[in-house]
Amino acid sequence: MTALLERPAAVAPRLRRDRRRWAWGLAALAAVGWSVAGALDGVNPAGAAQVGAFAAAALSPAVDGAFLGVLATAALVTVAYAVLGTALAVLLGALGAGAAARTTWGRRRLGRLGRLATRGVLAVPRGLHEAVWGLLLVTVLGLDPWVGVLAIGLPYGAVTATVFGALLDEVPRGPYEALRAAGAGRVAAALYGLLPRAAGGLLSYACYRLECAVRSAVVLGLVGAGGLGYQLSLSFSSLRWPQVWSAVYALALLCLAADVAGRAVRRRLAAPRRRAGVLSRDRVLTAAVLGTLAAGAWSWWFLALSPASLVSARAREQVGVVLRAAWPPSADADLLRSVASAAVGTVQTSVLAIALASVGAVVVMGVAARPAGRCPPGRRLAGVLVRLALLLLRAVPAPVWALVLLFVLLPGVLPGAVALGVYTLGVLGRLAGEAVEEADAGPRAALGALGAHPVAGWLYGVAPVVAGPVLAYALHRWEVTVRDTLLVGLLGAGGLGALLASELATFDWPAVATVLAATVVLTLAVDLVGDRARRALR
Repeated sequence: MTALLERPAAVAPRLRRDRRRWAWGLAALAAVGWSVAGALDGVNPAGAAQVGAFAAAALSPAVDGAFLGVLATAALVTVAYAVLGTALAVLLGALGAGAAARTTWGRRRLGRLGRLATRGVLAVPRGLHEAVWGLLLVTVLGLDPWVGVLAIGLPYGAVTATVFGALLDEVPRGPYEALRAAGAGRVAAALYGLLPRAAGGLLSYACYRLECAVRSAVVLGLVGAGGLGYQLSLSFSSLRWPQVWSAVYALALLCLAADVAGRAVRRRLAAPRRRAGVLSRDRVLTAAVLGTLAAGAWSWWFLALSPASLVSARAREQVGVVLRAAWPPSADADLLRSVASAAVGTVQTSVLAIALASVGAVVVMGVAARPAGRCPPGRRLAGVLVRLALLLLRAVPAPVWALVLLFVLLPGVLPGAVALGVYTLGVLGRLAGEAVEEADAGPRAALGALGAHPVAGWLYGVAPVVAGPVLAYALHRWEVTVRDTLLVGLLGAGGLGALLASELATFDWPAVATVLAATVVLTLAVDLVGDRARRALR
């Protein structure tokens, strides 16, 4: 009895969990140190004047009527791409959710293998950035508006299928099990036993995807798909900084509108009104759904989409030409060494970027969070300014930050890392602020009632509660940043993106296939590492 009391069973699991977290933390610090060592590429002082001119133009954007009219038309193109791309992504996500859900496959070995195979298949489209999809689709379809829609819908559809499958796995399984016991098949049981309960989360995530699609549509414009991104690229290439900032502010307004609308819908979905225990019809949600359908119909008309162009003789011929040219992928030893070196640069860029963004998010998340009760006017004003600054950081596409930094930094890891870090700070800072808003205010209030200093109340009552969600957000954004690293690399910031750009320029399709395969493998590896790290944090 004494021996049993001296070694309680509850101690060992807790120590194992602590050791595992320490191991992940030390590994993260080592990765950041390794990335910093690889980022010391040097500076170019001669470009400082252009950076100064770019910053000064923020206070004097172009406001002439002709240019504002062009921006308005470009904004409509961007919105149309975002709406139709999101619609396609939601459709593909709904079709693939059953295949991605653990519930559909069951717990047998064959089911686990099937789910793993599905995850591998979905990793291919989501492993490539929307800009890469855009470049490939332009080769097949030319300058057709389907390029922008498909470039957003295909990778977002794979991501949406994965998330929808996870949401289906999280809902209570009672109705599903009852239908299975009554003889229903897995698909039918999921449709009638799981889908109704998961509908709120599915709609909420669809709204979030629309917000992301607005920014993706701008990025596609940077590679020639039209819209605000295209106008931004034209102004940047001619160094017309006032026009650049006008486009940036227009994009910020679009992102703000998408954020506000998405937040309003998610709040209605998170706290639905109920009458007599039954979900009542919500006029705001009904109007949102009808408005989305109307926006989809208008976008189809505005872009003049024609399904016939997807199956035209030219498209079929180009697909055949590209596939025959790209297969088999190149296995040249020099190319493989270049791919390995570029992959190292891509990982270093992504690690350093997410480290910079995470530190910045931790610094600003307390101010970025909306206060729950009354607060001094200065605190409220500071919160508004920080949230606007974060909006501006994520409204400016990462490639624009990279192009500005390339004036003063030599191509390599550092400009891509700083550009992605600044952009990701805008996203992660917002998510961290929302985590603070949703945290239980009880511990902090109790410490304040006991006379604790506000700083101590924050450190002991809030920080431990939000640490887990913020780290989980950072790991998720790291996976996204790996994909974004390819985009800034296409513009000269190094890594796999720079290698892909050089191979595309020479139409070396076997080498392009090799680089794309390496990108997908790297993305999948980062996805698996991030998943294991999130499990260790639970």
